[in-house]
Amino acid sequence: MNQMTSNELLPTLLTRDQVTEAIMARKRAMGLTWAGLAESIGMSEVFTTSACMGMNSFPKEKAEQLAKTLQLPDEIAHVLAEAPNKVFSQTVPTDPCIYRFYEIVGVYGETLKALIHEKGGDGIMSAIDFDMSVERVPNPKGDRIEVKMSGKLLSYNQW
Repeated sequence: MNQMTSNELLPTLLTRDQVTEAIMARKRAMGLTWAGLAESIGMSEVFTTSACMGMNSFPKEKAEQLAKTLQLPDEIAHVLAEAPNKVFSQTVPTDPCIYRFYEIVGVYGETLKALIHEKGGDGIMSAIDFDMSVERVPNPKGDRIEVKMSGKLLSYNQW
């Protein structure tokens, strides 16, 4: 009788990065857009993209739909439905697009905080109870990108 080693009992485990890479490869190969993928599973474009990038988790049935749409293995759906580990580094991002958002927060962060406090009191904008959209807007000076963010106002307790 053959005995299995403990490593043989474990399935192949995919990391979130590997899942993101698989999604990106299939999305590209199939000529899909984030909007198209989101529509195919009935979720928002921003949330779908974020979950595919590993920063949010899908409900199980949405993860399964996405894996099926992209013709990826079931294990992908299992990883997509797991709660992610959101670890942020203090390193300044080097990707130009991501750096610009970093720059916006650096330049306008205190302004945003002051305006939120003036309009809503001592609190923060939730990134948990949150909506966001990204649109391209025609402009005679050159097309613009419009990012709308809406997060629940969370007031600090005073005790």
